Formats: sequence, C-alpha cells, structure tokens
Amino acid sequence: MKYILVAVLSGLSLVSCEKFLDSSSPSTFDAATVYSNYSLTENTIFSISQSFGETNNYRGRYLSWIGLNSDIEWYNTFKPTDEKYQIAGYSQLPNNSQLNLNNGPFAKMYEAIERANLCIEGIREYGNPEENADMAYLLGEVLTLRAMIYYDLVRAWGDVPARFESTTSETIYRSKDSRDVIFKQLLADLDEAIPYLPYPGATSATSRTDRVNKMFAQGLYARVALMASGYAQRPDEGMVGTGDIGTNRLSDDPELQKSVLYPKALKYLEEAIASNSASLEDFETLWKNQSNQDNLVAGPGHEPLFVIPFSDGRGRWNYTFAVRSEGASYAGGATVTRGGDAGPVPTMWFKYDPRDVRRDITCVNWRWNANDEQEMPGIQRWYFGKYRWEWMTKNPYKGGNDDGVKPVVLRYADILLMAAEIANEQGDLDAAKGYLLPVRERAFKGNEQMAEDYVNAIGGKEAMFNAIVDERAFEFCGEMTRKFDLIRWGMLKEKMDQAKAEMKQLRGLTGIFADVNHLGGDVYYQLDGNRLVIYGFSGEAVKPAGAWEKKAEYFTKVVDSKGADTGLYDDLIEGIYDRDPVQYMFWPIYNDTMTNSQGMIKNDYGYESI
Repeated sequence: MKYILVAVLSGLSLVSCEKFLDSSSPSTFDAATVYSNYSLTENTIFSISQSFGETNNYRGRYLSWIGLNSDIEWYNTFKPTDEKYQIAGYSQLPNNSQLNLNNGPFAKMYEAIERANLCIEGIREYGNPEENADMAYLLGEVLTLRAMIYYDLVRAWGDVPARFESTTSETIYRSKDSRDVIFKQLLADLDEAIPYLPYPGATSATSRTDRVNKMFAQGLYARVALMASGYAQRPDEGMVGTGDIGTNRLSDDPELQKSVLYPKALKYLEEAIASNSASLEDFETLWKNQSNQDNLVAGPGHEPLFVIPFSDGRGRWNYTFAVRSEGASYAGGATVTRGGDAGPVPTMWFKYDPRDVRRDITCVNWRWNANDEQEMPGIQRWYFGKYRWEWMTKNPYKGGNDDGVKPVVLRYADILLMAAEIANEQGDLDAAKGYLLPVRERAFKGNEQMAEDYVNAIGGKEAMFNAIVDERAFEFCGEMTRKFDLIRWGMLKEKMDQAKAEMKQLRGLTGIFADVNHLGGDVYYQLDGNRLVIYGFSGEAVKPAGAWEKKAEYFTKVVDSKGADTGLYDDLIEGIYDRDPVQYMFWPIYNDTMTNSQGMIKNDYGYESI
C-alpha cells in the first residue's frame, strides 16, 4: 500500500534513487484515508502549487527568462559572458550556473508532476469522482495543473520524459519521449477535466484566480493545440534523445494536425466566450490590480483567468520586470534598487498608434532615481510599464528578494485572440473580426470608431493573420508569450532579424523611422504630476513651449564622451540573439539532470557538440 505525507508529498527530485525512495514519515496517512476526504485531497493539490514557489523553480528561474528574447522583448543587459544574458540570447550552455541546479525548474516541475500523478491516482481509486462533484472538481483541477506544467516543460525543453504515472524504483530513470506523446495526453486530460470544472465565479474555489476553472482549462486546451500543430525545432523521426539537431517543422502525427485540433479548440473557446464568465477590464486598471494582488478575483467583470499561485510573500515578478528603480522609496518603506532586467525592444513604442492606450502603459522610457525622481536612461533602454513599484499601494514592497506579485498565466484577451486566429484559419473571417474587435476597442478607449474601422477594413485571411500577429504583440508585450507565438508560426528568426534592422533604422532615423523626429535627434521631457511626458518621439516639427528639459542626440548617440558603448550600438542590437534562435529555441537539458539520469537523458538540437 502507498503512503503519502499530507500536504507535502514525496516527489521526483532527480537527485538519486535512494533519496527518492526514502519517503518515510511519522505523519503519514494511507491513500484511502486521504483521497476519500475532500480537505485532505485538496491539501495534496496545494502541495503541487507549493512547488511553483520554490526558490529556483517558477519563482526565481523559469519565469525570469523563459520568454526572452523575441522581436518585442529583450534582456536589458548585453554582456556575452553574463550567463543570464546567455539564456536570453540563445547562447547558454548545459553547465549554465543559473539553471544547472539539482533544485532548478526541470527537477522541481517533475516534483510537482509526481505529486500530481499520486493525487490523480488516489482520487480515481478512492475519491469516487463519478458520483462526487467536489472530488470531480479536484480531479479536474489536478489534471489541468499537470497539463500546464507539461506545457511549460515542452516550451522550455522541447522533448522531455513523459511521466503520467507515479514513479517506482523500476521507472525512476527514463529517457526523453517525443513531445507528440505528451501533447496527445495533455489534450485527452483536458478533455476529461473541462466537464468537471465550473466557470469562473460559479463556486468559492473558482472565484479565485489561483484555483483552476473551466475557462482556464478551455484556454489551455487551445494553447496546447496551437503549439502541438505549429512549427518547432524537432529531431528527425525516431531520433529524440540521440543528439539529433533536427529541423524546424510541423508534427507528422495525423492526430496533431490543424484540421483535427482546431475545430475542437475553437469550440471550447466559443463556449468560454458564450459563458459570459469573464470580460475585458480597463487596461490600466488591469495592471494596477496585478501589482496590488487585486487580480485574484475571477468571474464576470474580471479578466485574469489564472495566476501563478504564489503565496503573498513569494514571487519575483516586479522584482525582475518592473520599471527600474535606482534607490527610490515607496509606500512599503523599502528603498528599491531593482526591476528593469528586461523590457520592450526600443522600437516597440513607435509601433503603436499614438491613440492606443496600451502604448504608454506597456512601454516606459524612464526610471526612478534615488531622489524619487524620474529620469530618462536613453533610447536603448525601455521598461515594461505594466509592472510598477508605485502601483503597489495595497500590497507594498517591503524589501527582500520577493514581492508577492502573482503573474497572470492566461487572461480573457487571449481567449478572444486565440478564437480570432483559429476562426480565421478555419475560413470564418467574420467570426475572426468579431473576436478581434473588442480587444481593439478596449485598446482605443475613447476612439472606438477607429478600432471598428480598422477591423472592418481587414480584407481576407492573410490580412487577418497579419493583423493578429501585430495585435498579439501590442496586447501581450511584457507577458512573455511572444517568443512562443513566433516559434509556432515559424517566424522567430524572421521577426528578430526585422527587429534588428528596425533598431538600426531608429538609431539613424532612417527607413520607417525617417520622420520620427524632425528636431535632429533631440527629445524634450517634463513631469506632469507622477507622469513623465516625453516630446519628440512622434514626429513633432516644432520645439514645445514651456519648461521642458532637452536631451540632445537621444536617438543617434552611440558612444559617450569617454568612448564607451552606449545607446543603440551595433553589438547591442546584434546581441538580440547570439546563436541561431531557431536551432537553439529550446533550453538545453542541464548537466546535473543528465548526470543524475544515469545516462538516460541526452541533449538534442546541437547542444551535445558544444
């Protein structure tokens, strides 16, 4: 008989067989006792969520770099010897000290999966989910959480071991499996889970975004379907785990073609939208709520569908990505020298229509100094304005390495845009327009007719696809989904090369940026309350009146007075990727994991020869 520790299950740590099998504890209950009791079973699910907050898992390693770099987001420091830059710049090695850890995200994700496997097996055997709706909800929740973790494993490492049963001494060492095997299991699991789950706001549990609900599971199904049917670097057939470099291609599996997956994915998205159990919120309010943990409420009138379930004192989202502070102080009493590790690429702000409210909320070209004043760092360095220390009023930062912000995994805008993309691919342009329109109208608050005219003018399938490619950039910049959109579209290197070319045009005020600034590269700025107003980015031809401060040669400056590289210099621009981002779109399996796998796990994609 299996024994488990309530709330802290023994999981797969990938360190040693002896340690893994040593699960004895004086405070254990047998599985029949645990999984026939709702509260005890719920505690085992909370132990899965506990893995997310582990120091080197989602909290401190995975979320910091998994979405970098893309054509709209990049790591804000270029230093080829910096191992953090190497992760973002597609040049990391299997011995990277940031991720080559026995308690890193790869090991901790499998720990959470082992806990999920034990829970699923226990509920099926003892929880009577066929007749007990509460236990059925918990089964749906854990199936969905396991699917999310596997989705995150695949988007980081590509092909990984498929473990859908609890581990025994005979199965502890396992080689990599084709991701297609994993995709099909995830889709089947979500098919089972979705009927068990209530919509957001329908129950006490689903009124919280740190618990799973039906719309999140439906959206996750669509995300898995889009990834499974899209492009990615894949070893040749039968060559997974042999060191094969592979090619950028679609799956050959007949069950994972768009013609098979898209109709069901669209049906789930249509059901989610028709449920009216979530909606778009005011864009600025949405992000202020995230900083204040007011994004925990799910249901009608709310946009977030699921957040990383960090505890109130865990997580490093603003700590990593907020508008940079160089010693400013905030409501929590802490002096902050953090944030700004990554940001929008310098051209992103200029891509938005000036009337798009997302522009100035998303792309910020100022930071806080030690005098609690805003200053401009130069055209080369931008920050994600969705994340701001000054917005943490209800949940102020009090110092330390954690900020308590729970990052949004999926929100309603993505439900709409995935529906638009799939409907368009299915040939229903009118439906695609209907899903795109509310996202565009929210973005053009006060200018809704412009949004309607724009959507109505989209003339065909290709034009709609291009509009969705752009809209997803505008909507989700700073949310670390773009890299994976570009991968599945087969556009990663193409779009990153375009970003490089456009940054050089911005520096020289040529090409698409020839009319950005008629004042010779000068920028003027002033404070308007707590907001920095910048003049000179949008092609103004006349110097502004009033008390404006001038920043000369803002665009064209490449070296400072001492000859040091600054501004948009060539190496910085070219450093958006250091190696081919297509071949190295996936992270390597790290040395610690390969060593502890007893030789069962090997690297593909060319990492074996580095």
